[in-house]
Amino acid sequence: MKVKMLSRNPDNYVRETKLDLQRVPRNYDPTLHPFEVPREYVRALNATKLERVFAKPFLASLDGHRDGVNCLAKHPKNLATILSGACDGEVRIWNLTQRNCIRTIQAHEGFVRGICTRFCGTSFFTVGDDKTVKQWKMDGPGYGEEEEPLHTILGKTVYTGIDHHWKEAVFATCGQQVDIWDEQRTNPICSMTWGFDSISSVKFNPVETFLLGSCASDRNIVLYDMRQATPLKKVILDMRTNTICWNPMEAFIFTAANEDYNLYTFDMRALDTPVMVHMDHVSAVLDVDYSPTGKEFVSASFDKSIRIFPVDKSRSREVYHTKRMQHVICVKWTSDSKYIMCGSDEMNIRLWKANASEKLGVLTSREKAAKDYNQKLKEKFQHYPHIKRIARHRHLPKSIYSQIQEQRIMKEARRRKEVNRIKHSKPGSVPIVSEKKKHIVAVVK
Repeated sequence: MKVKMLSRNPDNYVRETKLDLQRVPRNYDPTLHPFEVPREYVRALNATKLERVFAKPFLASLDGHRDGVNCLAKHPKNLATILSGACDGEVRIWNLTQRNCIRTIQAHEGFVRGICTRFCGTSFFTVGDDKTVKQWKMDGPGYGEEEEPLHTILGKTVYTGIDHHWKEAVFATCGQQVDIWDEQRTNPICSMTWGFDSISSVKFNPVETFLLGSCASDRNIVLYDMRQATPLKKVILDMRTNTICWNPMEAFIFTAANEDYNLYTFDMRALDTPVMVHMDHVSAVLDVDYSPTGKEFVSASFDKSIRIFPVDKSRSREVYHTKRMQHVICVKWTSDSKYIMCGSDEMNIRLWKANASEKLGVLTSREKAAKDYNQKLKEKFQHYPHIKRIARHRHLPKSIYSQIQEQRIMKEARRRKEVNRIKHSKPGSVPIVSEKKKHIVAVVK
């Protein structure tokens, strides 16, 4: 005789204590949940709309400079401290948490061309139009003491940029040539040059710390090795590069901000083709800085906006602008990867959120769970037309919007002309050049 019995393990449905949540058995068979995907789609759509509703990236404006802000630097050890140099020779140190200026130094006659901090955070260096390199203490002078630099080096030519080594007491300046200096000496250890034009910026590689990159006004980007004291190779582009920035996570990758409205990400092992061409700005790109994660970078442009690009995408994911912000000269991404600072022509430093709709402050566990769930939903449905349109839409100032339309027409005309030329020429006589290779003139080793 067969007796049918229900056998249930109490562990699967009985609570261990009264305070536990009730265990609800759930059958994941898709046939029992026919509306799961439509329901998730609606949630993803609502999450995307809410993200745009809460996108308020602007946090604060730090005013106090009496001339345009020309350069910015981060404190290597303290997230709340930033340094800025202006066109009237004034250097200010700011506290971001209190949002005020904690120290003002009249550092140079004329422009402050470059500013960088020592890797330990005890001092910082400035260069200016008065042909001097000055080292300053990070802490202010004591009571009754005067504001004096620790060291002053008087050079022969104007220095246009400076950067400090990431691990050693060595820094590099650029002007007529790239000079490598020891902090204890008043003459450079070595000077490197390739060509005769002035060099606008120099940057140490944060991973392979003996490598440097520089860009000159004769359209070159030159790479140097500090150990050999010689230039390694250079790439010549169509137009001048204003500055470069190394990826802090990938040793060989750097991004160049160019006058032709584009940014070029290169792998230094293969300079003949950029890894990616980033196109969205409608005027010259003046500065670029990487996020500490190495996944994104921010660019500042003459078109009065800043844009955030993913490293592997040619289009920006975010554009920031305000009515008052003029030409953006310099930009920095903070070391905690949460904020962006930019300095512009009209004497202000602005603080932005790196993620426009992110909620600041402490999140509860339920808020974190909801945020993660919404993020996954947005990723799952990101290619659906309606969601894609809402996520991509940005309001732009009329000047930028009209320039984008104009450039689109010009680009289409160039493409049409190229297609017609190929069509009416002998097969193979007109080479097809990819968008990436169009802007590279030559690579010299």
